[in-house]
Amino acid sequence: MVQKYQSPLRVYKHPFELVMAAYEKRFPTCKMIPVFLGSDTLSEYKSDDGAIHVIERRCRLNVDAPYLLKKIAGVEHVNFIQKNSLDLRSRVLVINAYNESFSSKVTINENCKYSVHPDNPNWTCFEQDASLDIKSFFGFESTVEKLAMKQYTTNIKKGKQVIEYFLNELEEEGITFIPIWTEPAGQAVPSVGESTTQGVEDEQTTSHHKSEGSKESDTSLELGATASALTKEDSKDGGEILEEEYIERYLGKLSPLQETRLIQLNNWLQETHKGKVPRDAHILRFLKARDFNLEKAREMLCHSLAWRKLHRVDKLLHSYKQPEVLQQYFAGGWHHHDKAGRPTYILRLGLMDVKGLYKSVGEEGLLRQVISINEEGLARAGASTKARGHPVSACTCIVDLEGLSMRHLWRPGISALLRIIEICEANYPETMGQLLIVRAPRVFPVLWTLISPFIDDNTRKKFMIYGGNDYQGPGGLIEFVDQQYIPDFLGGECYCNIPEGGMVPKSMYMSHDEDSDKDRSPDMPKMCEDSLYHTAHVVKDFPQEVLIQVPQKGSVITWDFDILKGDVTFSVLRSRTGLTTDPHEHHVHGAVGGIGSKQYIAKHMLVGVDISIVEPPHVCRDGDSIQGSHVTSQAGAYILQWKYFDSAKASHSFDFSLSTHKSKVMYYTELLRSEDFRGSMSSLQSCQSSFSSLSIATNQSGANSSGGGSCPSR
Repeated sequence: MVQKYQSPLRVYKHPFELVMAAYEKRFPTCKMIPVFLGSDTLSEYKSDDGAIHVIERRCRLNVDAPYLLKKIAGVEHVNFIQKNSLDLRSRVLVINAYNESFSSKVTINENCKYSVHPDNPNWTCFEQDASLDIKSFFGFESTVEKLAMKQYTTNIKKGKQVIEYFLNELEEEGITFIPIWTEPAGQAVPSVGESTTQGVEDEQTTSHHKSEGSKESDTSLELGATASALTKEDSKDGGEILEEEYIERYLGKLSPLQETRLIQLNNWLQETHKGKVPRDAHILRFLKARDFNLEKAREMLCHSLAWRKLHRVDKLLHSYKQPEVLQQYFAGGWHHHDKAGRPTYILRLGLMDVKGLYKSVGEEGLLRQVISINEEGLARAGASTKARGHPVSACTCIVDLEGLSMRHLWRPGISALLRIIEICEANYPETMGQLLIVRAPRVFPVLWTLISPFIDDNTRKKFMIYGGNDYQGPGGLIEFVDQQYIPDFLGGECYCNIPEGGMVPKSMYMSHDEDSDKDRSPDMPKMCEDSLYHTAHVVKDFPQEVLIQVPQKGSVITWDFDILKGDVTFSVLRSRTGLTTDPHEHHVHGAVGGIGSKQYIAKHMLVGVDISIVEPPHVCRDGDSIQGSHVTSQAGAYILQWKYFDSAKASHSFDFSLSTHKSKVMYYTELLRSEDFRGSMSSLQSCQSSFSSLSIATNQSGANSSGGGSCPSR
């Protein structure tokens, strides 16, 4: 298996030419890199005008490996071939290196690039990535992989130090400026597209790099902002490369492998989620929750993004209005911060009437309240990151259990609590910095036994439980919170202005009809009953179809859907004959609430006779988020169709599939009138979709089928 590593962008706040002079000082040997034993020049090319310099070297490296492994391999050092291609005209240095020793057993490729910072011509960017493929190595494959990773980590740490050292050395020599290369007098300037050298590719930087200054304004999560502060607008952050200084400043110190996983997941989201992509701190939380397992983190994050979209969580802080009963009787609120700068939330659970609150707002009301607290906590953590100069990614919660009794262990209340914990674990991982439970009574072990199995192991480690007055002594609250911020009711000096709870009057209880919750989907609570999105299971041989009646040509069909489980093919069809408005409904066994698929196209209907394909089928994978539109060429009945896609069958696998032959889609569709797009129809038809293969197929078949166009919603 090929292991790939990608380092964050490194920025030298020096001009490109000066950095190149410092880089050349590394050869033929470098006293700051003891493992670098020396190098020999294999070939060299310089263009007549001096703009191009290509040099290939054989470099000898001392490998920090166990003595036994060196003896078995029969070597004291390994050889690498390094090719440097410098283009002073474009101000780019491309470095490609690969191992010459043991190349039949191990393949190591490393690519580096120095270029001018796109936002500051007096700064230099450095990019680095590597791949490792161990085929066999005398049974020491695992050891070699660890050694290679260790060597790569050392190179990353040393690389910048070495360049900075030689830059200082140049300054001591009085060299603080090297002029930019200019075309020699009388020399013809190469035309656009003309090759400037043999073996040098014209690589121009097309991505926007985040500088520390520009990123600072992007990263802050202002208090009171909507949860869109958790996302990067595609027009601003799309295609960016994470910078080393930015990661350390806003995300914390990460190992090279952790940085690689963050960059890989970020890039994957840029490709698949063309709307809003989560900010890096949000992505990092999901990676941490899954121990930086890329696939597990991707799956968890994709489900969470779909959940946020379904329930409009991004708009919650603006749209949510706390009910009066919660304002008066929900004994919780934000209270300054702890010693690490984490926002602190106080919850006086022992003073709360759990049964009364449940009967007043229901499980959905309590869920909405808790999610609004989580959203505000993320916003406060982001604001604290900006203000304090170091990453603050989590919150601290102090739970006061004085007054807790058996009445709090009311069965429906416990059920609601477990459900809320499950939702928070799935959508707000690694947001709990510390949970301090104080004044725990004798009944607490009963509550803990009920809820602890639902709490993630990593989260459980952050719990501190104090019985009686233990929280006041050494190792108590004072270890986490400054004395000046400890609440007055816990023996501190700070007044804490949060509701004191109490019994909820029965006059505030909901009626029986309001409290009805029988049709609620356990995996998708009706937190936002007015959600625009629908969910459906797509089963083998039973597609999910949506019928859209188009009253006039030129109308625009739009779609936005997420693949929550499995793979599907998506296509758009038009009926040439009348369709029944009563679809065949297929109920899926085991689906919550009987959610299944609806089918309008009968099996006897034929393509080219009864129906036309206006958007050819395109495979959509698990976790994809797709947006698009189709401009109709005529009125009639159009069908959006999702079909189950069997990946094993498509790859001609002979393995017996363990799949349940069931996928799940969350979708939203809308028909836009043609008159709303007069004057802008051409832009709809010509824009380039991120869903490239679908757009290409659409553009090629548009004239043959409907003459429409496809583009992503912007």
